[in-house]
Amino acid sequence: MKKVTVVGAGKYGSMTALRVAEYNLASEVVMTDIVEGLPQGLALDINQSRFVEKFDTKVSGTNDYKETAESDVVVITAGLPRKPGMSRMDLLEVNAGIVTDVTKQILEHSEDPIIIVVTNPLDQMTTLTAEVSKLSKGRVIGQAGILDSSRFAYFISEKLNVKMSDVYALTLGSHGETMVPVPSLCTVSGEPLVDILSEKDIDELVKKTSEGGAEIVGLLKTGSAYFAPASSAATMVKSIISDSNEVFPVCAWLEGEYGINDVYLGVPAKLGKEGVTEIVEYDLTTSELDALREASKAVKDKVSELNSINSQ
Repeated sequence: MKKVTVVGAGKYGSMTALRVAEYNLASEVVMTDIVEGLPQGLALDINQSRFVEKFDTKVSGTNDYKETAESDVVVITAGLPRKPGMSRMDLLEVNAGIVTDVTKQILEHSEDPIIIVVTNPLDQMTTLTAEVSKLSKGRVIGQAGILDSSRFAYFISEKLNVKMSDVYALTLGSHGETMVPVPSLCTVSGEPLVDILSEKDIDELVKKTSEGGAEIVGLLKTGSAYFAPASSAATMVKSIISDSNEVFPVCAWLEGEYGINDVYLGVPAKLGKEGVTEIVEYDLTTSELDALREASKAVKDKVSELNSINSQ
């Protein structure tokens, strides 16, 4: 049985810990947070659900990274959301400091974990984690594509009034502006989406998907989405722990795949006990491939912003 650590015991982190525990694949899930009592209280609450939900995985909460020792998988949710008056660069600088510190402390107690990054800005934070940890690139992975694909699938199912289980959806690229939908590979009951909906309708669904998180933030007034994001992170943990090598769209390091080099980008990848075990190269349309390559350029530009901060 494996040990999983979730860094950050906010709504995203605690829900991720719960989802992972309920899979019943790990012996222990550790939540760590800087707020005293928060991870401990949430862990106690989750543990008191184990009898009802029928899972054996123990959940523990701590403010000390020593308790995360020998973790097999670590999910980093720690970081600040963007606040009013805060620029993108401000957010980048603050979260870069948080993620750097978290990564160093994790590696102090766990020699060779697989790290899943969900802190925003996702591309830069995944790149930073890889650089700070010095782990092999396949052991550092960002989560974004699964969430966007799930949102896309939801909007498709609502548009066509079909069961969610009948829908297969896929988005690549990255979170937000550089999201690359792949309608050519999306299906409903096995039928290509492009044969069911017009290009205009698909474009509208893509727009709703890219704005999915912002819509939730607007409705909540305070806070952001965490049910769907937590499910997305937890399913990555599940694939890694079970060594299923299931294919998911994740932020992974590219070395020539899709004609793209030296960048973390959302692509289909197999996830197993060694992290990313293979980048899967689907047959994309020319426009989809062009969009993916444009997204890679945008991500590299974003990473240069991170480098400018680190060089100061």
